[in-house]
Amino acid sequence: MSKNEIIERYYSAHRGEILAFVSARIHNVDESEDLVQEAFLKLLSDQRPICELTLPSLVYTLCRHLVIDWYRHHIVCKDVEHELRYTSRQGNSAETLLSIHEIHEQMERGLARLPKPCGDYYRLHIYGGLQVSDICKETGEKYKTVENRLGQARKFMRNYLRHIS
Repeated sequence: MSKNEIIERYYSAHRGEILAFVSARIHNVDESEDLVQEAFLKLLSDQRPICELTLPSLVYTLCRHLVIDWYRHHIVCKDVEHELRYTSRQGNSAETLLSIHEIHEQMERGLARLPKPCGDYYRLHIYGGLQVSDICKETGEKYKTVENRLGQARKFMRNYLRHIS
């Protein structure tokens, strides 16, 4: 029996049980159905072999991880929503604009103290929103080199900004 057939049979037999497991944790039927479907899609797209004995544990572990990710996502969304409400009440007051300008100024002072490649990679990451692989493509550097220098820059900037605040 193929891997897909094993997963399909398990899905047909245990979908309701797994849906109840996820629903009990997030209390939202529609989102629960999405998470269960996502779990089985991940299993179907996974290249590793799966056997009937380990499939139940794998499904429940995968669903548990998806529930945790769901909660993390919602916590971040609530934080961002709160921040947006707070800043919208503040408006674009001179005080808000001044603090943004001061933070940017401090960032630039810290970046000026970094060696050139570290500062350049950090700028690309922070201001350009590029990931390590994107920076590698743009600069032609090796992945590990960029990752290492970006790590050094992050560590330095954390310490620098911590000491000035």
